Amino acid sequence: MNTAKDLFIIAMDVKHSVGQGDLSLALAGAELIDLIEAGAIAMDGDRIVPTGQPTPADRLISEAAAGLTRQAPYERIEDWLWRRGRDLAAAYQSALEDSDELKPQRSGWLPFGPRRVEPVDTPARRRAADRWKDEEPVLAALASILGISDEPSDVESGLADEAVTTVLAAVHDAVMELEAVRQRRTIENSAYANLWRGP
Repeated sequence: MNTAKDLFIIAMDVKHSVGQGDLSLALAGAELIDLIEAGAIAMDGDRIVPTGQPTPADRLISEAAAGLTRQAPYERIEDWLWRRGRDLAAAYQSALEDSDELKPQRSGWLPFGPRRVEPVDTPARRRAADRWKDEEPVLAALASILGISDEPSDVESGLADEAVTTVLAAVHDAVMELEAVRQRRTIENSAYANLWRGP
């Protein structure tokens, strides 16, 4: 199971606009959840502890595991999300394009219009769609954090793993922090523009 890849595909499929920064943070959280479920990491409070167990056979998940801090004091989830999440959505897009799971599309009728991509009908896309249709708790929770779901998902009953719940809470906090930074910049830019515009 590759929750990060499934989340990326769902984000491409649905009709909601998702910010690259938000998606990158959520993908980093999804990678941690996959590593938890594979037994490759454990949580000590809010710190990520590698266990030495094998990682899933996926290039990006293996890269995530290789980047973990392996000595105490171990890295905090929040710090790892921001570090690993930098441009992670672009890395997933590139990997899926390289494996022909995303195909380029042009918006508008002009051949030089803005470039965008959409998922190809592959087993991976069908698996992601099945998890989405079945409201798989972890995928639904991540989608809810990103605002992909039309309504917040009631997934608490499906999240029995405390470590997974801890990661989801950290992803939520990081996305909220990023939104607060955006809002602050918007206000500052508006004030700066008004200063130059004058009364």
